[in-house]
Amino acid sequence: MNLHAVHASPIAAITLDLDDTLWPIWPTIARAERQLHDWLAANAPATAGLGAVALRRWRERAAAEHPQWAHDLTRLRLEAIRGALGEAGEDPALAEPAFEVFFAARQQVDCYADVAPALERIARRWPILALTNGNADLARIGLAQWFSAGQLGAREFGVGKPDPRFFAAACARLGLPAQAVLHVGDDARLDVAGACAAGLRTAWIRRPGLAAAAEHADPPQADWQGADLIALADWLGA
Repeated sequence: MNLHAVHASPIAAITLDLDDTLWPIWPTIARAERQLHDWLAANAPATAGLGAVALRRWRERAAAEHPQWAHDLTRLRLEAIRGALGEAGEDPALAEPAFEVFFAARQQVDCYADVAPALERIARRWPILALTNGNADLARIGLAQWFSAGQLGAREFGVGKPDPRFFAAACARLGLPAQAVLHVGDDARLDVAGACAAGLRTAWIRRPGLAAAAEHADPPQADWQGADLIALADWLGA
């Protein structure tokens, strides 16, 4: 189906989710946690001895005690490390360098094979703005060249998807009305339902093996859905 046949006005820009849309996030996080543990073992051995479960427990505790930080994954992770250090009787000031080890490893993503060729095609025709609830750094990852409109993160803005204010801020940054923007993401609730509610058009990336984790009790009606970005580029006519 041709995009212009569905809507009277053409797509003028694209907002694009990152985690699980461009790369699988959980293998990345698991690797980053292992590198964090190795650093703690060398610099804060009592904290390392608590194990990964303790760090996850502290992260859950930080999220429960500070719901106002829900949009700020960096702060939650830092608070979890600080809490674990305190529990082990070690210097809480080690939280900052420990987090930097985790954060550097968090940027070592393994992009899906379709990402680079598809972004190259799409970026030739439309400005792309990364719109993410996570804390990926496109410059450190090496993808920034395709995001001519930059990156907007929940941590920077103060709320994240599916809040309509976040999508409205993305449209404002692009200087476009919502109906001229296509949001692309993998999560039915955060990306598709959220963007639909804010008036954007939507493309739902449903990668094999990830669909179950991103399902929605009442699946929204996306403008398009498919398995990868190459299929999206074909649909867009890029």
